[in-house]
Amino acid sequence: MNWQIKAFEELTNIELYEILKIRNEVFIIEQNCHYLDIDDKDYSSFHIFCTDDSHKEILAYARLIPAGISYPQASIGRVVTVFSQRRQHLGIELMERSIEFIFNEFQTDSIKISAQTYLLDFYKKFGFHPIGEEYLEDQIPHIAMKLNKM
Repeated sequence: MNWQIKAFEELTNIELYEILKIRNEVFIIEQNCHYLDIDDKDYSSFHIFCTDDSHKEILAYARLIPAGISYPQASIGRVVTVFSQRRQHLGIELMERSIEFIFNEFQTDSIKISAQTYLLDFYKKFGFHPIGEEYLEDQIPHIAMKLNKM
């Protein structure tokens, strides 16, 4: 497994294509949500992803968003693992690396996310705690969560 974190302008055309492909496969097709995935936040974000040993297929991905773009706090979004790699713990490593990068590089003391409610326990493992009430986003139950730096 090969992990990389890149700013938008550092992504190759192929990396960007593969990132958008897996985001569309999971968030639009698999979850049957009709929304515009390309929302201009990619330009200001960092992109963390894991590729297979051939560097051709992206297996896991997340978008690391600086404070002031989605929320006053930094954020992690578009967290995805391709179907064939689920239950292989890539999501755990993805979140650990994402959190470490945000706290170290963004020089922030908190991270806010919009979590799908069924993943509440997954995010709690990293120290995130729910804030506010459950809400619908693209017809999927979500809850805001926050992680404060220790």
